[in-house]
Amino acid sequence: MLGCATLLPLTLAMAQAQPASAPPDLTGVWGIYRGGPGSDPKFRPPAPSPLVLKPEYDKPYQEKRARESAAAQRGEQLDNTSARCIPYGVPTMMSIAIYPVEFIQTSKQVTIISEAFSEVRRVYLDRPQAKMDDVAPGYYGRSVGHWEGETLVVDTVGIKPTVSGYRGIPHSPQMRVTERITMLSPEILHDQITIDDPVVLEKPFTYTVAFKRMPSDYEMVEFVCDNNREYVDEKGIVRLKLHDK
Repeated sequence: MLGCATLLPLTLAMAQAQPASAPPDLTGVWGIYRGGPGSDPKFRPPAPSPLVLKPEYDKPYQEKRARESAAAQRGEQLDNTSARCIPYGVPTMMSIAIYPVEFIQTSKQVTIISEAFSEVRRVYLDRPQAKMDDVAPGYYGRSVGHWEGETLVVDTVGIKPTVSGYRGIPHSPQMRVTERITMLSPEILHDQITIDDPVVLEKPFTYTVAFKRMPSDYEMVEFVCDNNREYVDEKGIVRLKLHDK
């Protein structure tokens, strides 16, 4: 018969030998979820934090927003990413209209594919992030992630300044995007996105994108910007080319 003095170290050894619980599996297709009447309030995306740009960036940004609003009232659309047939990039690709995103999860990587423009980003798990100056600027930058309990924390750097930011806000090469991706239930996923840019923003800005799991038999469709007939005229207005000449 084992005494208490013998059982205690044996119990501790057994506890330490237990494998860590596996992280939740994000694999699947997720559509944009905005809640609505009768929806559970805890699943609705929370309101974004205040967006405060530094004065030298805020004035031109507000003027641009005013021009966009005036153009919309006239039934026109100003120059935009889709008209030029270029990718949305990070973080905007995570929330394009009604288009879903697909997560493919392995032990070493989470791959995120947007149906809009068939954009692909790769989140490398448990790797150190590179220095900003060592990352070649691009649409998706370099993303590394790790699990904090049931939340996937993703750090992204290296987004080139020409990539349109959240609602078209400008950004510098020093922008850092931090995401906290959490399954609130088997059917609801939240991606809390924080943008930190010491050059453009007075303080970090946070907003949340909510997703609802699509039916298991949903198949992502190919979305390629091909034979685009939209163009931008000399006034920056998006027009539709009716003829090839």
